[in-house]
Amino acid sequence: MRTYAPAVPSLRIRDAAELLGVSDDTVRRWIDTGALTAQKDDAGRLVIEGRDLAELASANARPPQTRLGSASSARNRFPGLVTRVVIDGVMAQVEMQCGPFTVVSLMSSESVRALGLEPGSVAVASVKATTVVVETPGR
Repeated sequence: MRTYAPAVPSLRIRDAAELLGVSDDTVRRWIDTGALTAQKDDAGRLVIEGRDLAELASANARPPQTRLGSASSARNRFPGLVTRVVIDGVMAQVEMQCGPFTVVSLMSSESVRALGLEPGSVAVASVKATTVVVETPGR
């Protein structure tokens, strides 16, 4: 027997805004200007088709504009602020807040000193991974 992926969900405005990292009002403006299409669900609430939201997200995706760093082959670059540095002998843990995301890096304590990383420092976290785990919400 063949199993099929579940249908792409419709998302409420609040959920769409959270996924895109914008306010509910921004999503409503996009609906009002025709940038996004919304329908009413069975309860009369406005919802957006997941495919439409994915299309908008892809169309608006762009690398962060920053004057920090240099050219790199890493596509996933997250400018942010260093929020915590823990040095333990040879190794260190550096935590950054990059928009809504917390990024944690383990590096040598020598690198932390050479880069001058401390809470409040502005830096760019670059991620280049061969493995990315993808999860879906529980059902």
